[in-house]
Amino acid sequence: MATRIAIITGASSGIGKATAIRLAKDFTGLVLVARREDELAETAKMLKLLGVEPLIIPIDLRLPSAGDTVIKKTLEMFGQLHTLVNIAGAVPQIHLFEMTDEQWNDGAEMKLHGARRLTIKAWSLLKESKGNVVFISGNSAEVPKPGFAAVATINAAICALAKAFAEEGILCGIQVNSVLPGAVMTDRRKKFLEKFAEANNLSMEEAKMKFLREAKIERYGEPQEIAELIAFLVSPRAQWMTGTALRIDGGEVKSI
Repeated sequence: MATRIAIITGASSGIGKATAIRLAKDFTGLVLVARREDELAETAKMLKLLGVEPLIIPIDLRLPSAGDTVIKKTLEMFGQLHTLVNIAGAVPQIHLFEMTDEQWNDGAEMKLHGARRLTIKAWSLLKESKGNVVFISGNSAEVPKPGFAAVATINAAICALAKAFAEEGILCGIQVNSVLPGAVMTDRRKKFLEKFAEANNLSMEEAKMKFLREAKIERYGEPQEIAELIAFLVSPRAQWMTGTALRIDGGEVKSI
């Protein structure tokens, strides 16, 4: 296998963890980035069983210096970079009229600005390798809802940011795409459903089914399904795809 190195942010759980496990099949070196060191270490253990020795970098991407740190450590261990997958970031699910400026800004700082800064810092390495970048947004970017106003706004901004990077990448051989998952059954989704169940006096199972009925979808997605799409986008099979926003949500968004 040719040497291929990838950075995955948000690799401690959910879609990020699933992506790290999936990319272990195709990459010789992985850099795992997230805030929680203990959970990163668990992901790293799983990768070692697959024959990949990862570099873990526990860091808060809200820090302006985080991008520099991640790239510096990546270069020290691997000396090159081929792929960057920006997944990290949790945006508060609070009603539009109830969110404070601090909550808006905190959500944007990691998922939007943290990804923007890291991509800029990685750009010269990706230019050398003719590499690729994937941004994880969400289908709320296309259908904003009152309780997801900040999520929708930031996800829409991520799609626009990815498109802007893609335009720059056309000139130097870097592919940039975004992925818009729907209702994926991650730990974060489970916590949301638990709160929803409690607020509406429902059982967990009733809350799950109520959401599915309202979304008019058959089931929740699995993190591994999103990871497979990411693996395709960063593979040679998708070399002519750039500037594209790909929705994967079981048909939740009904528009074309």
